[in-house]
Amino acid sequence: MAKKITDYLLYRWRYIIGYSIIGVSIVGLLLLAGLYVPGGINQEEMNSVVASHNLSLQSLEAFDPKSVINLPYNLLQRASTEILGITNFSIKLPSLILGAFSALGMILLLQMWFRRNVAVLTTVLVIATGQFMFVAQNGMPSIVYIFWSVWLLLAAMMVSRRAPFLRLWKIILFGAAALSLYTPLSVYILIALASAIIFHPHLRYLFRQLLKARANVAIATVCALIAITPLAYAIYKDPSVGLTLLGVPQAMPDIMANLMTLLNQYFSFSNPSVGALMTPIYSLGAMVLIVLGIIRLATTNYTARSYIISAWAILLLPVLLVAPKFSTITFVPAMLLMAMGISSLLRSWYQLFPRNPYARIIGLVPLTILIGGMFFSGVSRYTYTYLYNPATAQYFSHDLTLIDTQLRATDRGATILAVAENEKLFYNIATEKHSNITVTDTQPDLQADTTIVSRAARAAGTYAAPKYVVTDSRNELADRFYIYKNDQK
Repeated sequence: MAKKITDYLLYRWRYIIGYSIIGVSIVGLLLLAGLYVPGGINQEEMNSVVASHNLSLQSLEAFDPKSVINLPYNLLQRASTEILGITNFSIKLPSLILGAFSALGMILLLQMWFRRNVAVLTTVLVIATGQFMFVAQNGMPSIVYIFWSVWLLLAAMMVSRRAPFLRLWKIILFGAAALSLYTPLSVYILIALASAIIFHPHLRYLFRQLLKARANVAIATVCALIAITPLAYAIYKDPSVGLTLLGVPQAMPDIMANLMTLLNQYFSFSNPSVGALMTPIYSLGAMVLIVLGIIRLATTNYTARSYIISAWAILLLPVLLVAPKFSTITFVPAMLLMAMGISSLLRSWYQLFPRNPYARIIGLVPLTILIGGMFFSGVSRYTYTYLYNPATAQYFSHDLTLIDTQLRATDRGATILAVAENEKLFYNIATEKHSNITVTDTQPDLQADTTIVSRAARAAGTYAAPKYVVTDSRNELADRFYIYKNDQK
């Protein structure tokens, strides 16, 4: 008797293999991005460390209202750097953890909204995009836009489907909604979900069912209110904090310039640019899938997910015109549109061969090659751009590793570290666990046993020839620190 397709081991284990590939890919990509690519930290990451260490909860009088912006992320980063010290890895660790949980949430969410084959293919594709790998290793709060979006949608779906541990999922939903308010623009995610509930009849029914469990809703609401108490107090003390979280600019932005920035971020395929974040954000193949997803969205505008994605897009597009730097907030809608595009491709092929299982399986081969090619090209583009493109060197610094090596020297004695004014706050924090060292942003007299002068500080002063120079082969501006020794002591 001839074997059926379903008898083959590869077919029966296809999802286990797929999930294993996703798991290995997530771990491998996060380790690659977190430890090696780009390997250094940029000025915004340094500013994030300063913000994390400036948190003061000692008294209400010392409380800085602006410190609540991105408070959940800053608390994680403060904990990481307090436990592990100030290193490149400890600075990036919160983003790596949130990136891993975001990827887990993606696969769970996509499985609930699409078929498992679509979920596997989409997850493999989106975790290899340059934007995800960059924000997942960047030691600043960009990753939380993806994290909150994914887990808000996932928790809402779990509650609507009455999943196991329903009370826990309600607490997660309300808690995530409350904590997301600390992140600029995240309120628009909640408004999009609320708008979909108002306009879609099935979502209205599910919301009414949710409210019937009054005890669970009350517990979840109390947890959410406790979580937003610091935020409410901060807005009471300084209303401008609320405007910042809403994305309201302090001055009228140049809409046309912002529009051109957005077009370059998403469509500059013939003239890609390299900065801290690569552009275009998505590859040409990914954009084609997104366009197919938009077409699919327009033809199935009666579904709950269509309402949610449409409301999300309508709310975010004007916001992005005002503040195009927040492009990461569009990642999850783009992911869902990619999944809809892949689903459309599979559906079209299956409609051609509704009864032939061999043709249906063979149809997956070119699609798998397409997704695999996009995966490896995305990883290669990210790796080679951040490792070998000289234009990126100006954005990332390995100075923290270099200065740590110098400060660990046993013969350095009393040390003065001279840095530029914009570097002083960061190096004060980075060197606080080293003894016998003073950080200054003025030109020292070179009377200490060891004087270390950063490149920026030396350019602003007048110094004699150093004992030796600490260089970085990965930076075009290779001279990073100048070492002076006082041999008269």
